[in-house]
Amino acid sequence: MEEAPHRPWPSIPPVGAPEVQRAIPTTILSFDIGQTLVELDLDFLALRLRERGLEVAPGALAAASPAAWAHYDVLTDQGIGHPWRELMAALVHGAGVPAAQVDPMVQWLWEQQPTVNLFRRPIAPMVELARELRAGATPLIVVSNSEGRLAQLLAEIGLADLFDVVIDSGRLGIEKPDPRIFEHALAAISAPADASVIHIGDAWSADITGALGVGWRAIWYGRRARPVDDPRVGVAADADGVRATLQRWGVL
Repeated sequence: MEEAPHRPWPSIPPVGAPEVQRAIPTTILSFDIGQTLVELDLDFLALRLRERGLEVAPGALAAASPAAWAHYDVLTDQGIGHPWRELMAALVHGAGVPAAQVDPMVQWLWEQQPTVNLFRRPIAPMVELARELRAGATPLIVVSNSEGRLAQLLAEIGLADLFDVVIDSGRLGIEKPDPRIFEHALAAISAPADASVIHIGDAWSADITGALGVGWRAIWYGRRARPVDDPRVGVAADADGVRATLQRWGVL
């Protein structure tokens, strides 16, 4: 588990001070990272492929992306979980990598992923929203299924200053939707028992079901989000939708 140091909010004493439980804001925003605040960086992927002697244009990867993600969606709907390798295989093959080279390339990318994360392109409107929330003294945390170096990645791409706590499943050894990872996040930020927490993420099972399971509200974000008949769940295709839900819930 990687935890960013606590940063006192304006007029709020540092964590650990006796009065902190009374002073901490009552609403905490929790973010997933991949496909919520950052997305697959196709330019960076093209550079990585070039390191292995394969010239693949970012435009070719972009053209192959819809079919690759559709394949990924089918697999996740079948309960496979997080078919990262299958996504990458469909993507690079669709972009023109010869079939015989796909599996070795995907294996190399997978082995490199913990230290050279391909999901590193900030989703600008979502980052802008997070910065607005941060400026308004809303505590922000990360609860993400990752490979163990998420805090370092956020520092590399200039987002580390946004978050008070970063919970990385690769370091904690517990993945969403296990309730313990969400409970650990609250303990790490010293949240009061009556804190209201909203988690924003793109995966129904890991993010939304997981958050609801510990009594949080949730915003289902992204291209797969669909209307849900549950007052605890907001649905947002983009940052404007997230903003609208937060406004409706009185956070903005």
